[in-house]
Amino acid sequence: MKHLNVVAAVIIKDGKYLCMQRNASKYEYISYKYEFPGGKVEHGEDEVSALKREINEELEIEITILEKVVTVEHTYTDFSLSMHCYLCNTNSDNIILKEHINYKWLEKAELETLDWAAADIPVLEYLK
Repeated sequence: MKHLNVVAAVIIKDGKYLCMQRNASKYEYISYKYEFPGGKVEHGEDEVSALKREINEELEIEITILEKVVTVEHTYTDFSLSMHCYLCNTNSDNIILKEHINYKWLEKAELETLDWAAADIPVLEYLK
């Protein structure tokens, strides 16, 4: 089974968290689910560099990485992943959707109202 090493940004602005909605995927179980943005760590790249690159590529915003908060190990039907999550903030208002179909800024208490990708659910538990 393929194993992915990925990074995710838990981005906070004005006390709200950035929640990104995935587009259709070849894997139905993650299509249209919400997630914290990020992506794969490339060979020879460190987690922080990967996270800044992915957020810039996907959303065209600048982030400040504050601290690593949790690493989630998750196995889906077709692949497994290690997702290294970092608490970040941003001053950017203008998010460009390149890979996602929607986004929301939500208060912590509202996060559980969304349909999250399974790998992201432990991050919600951590944030509580």
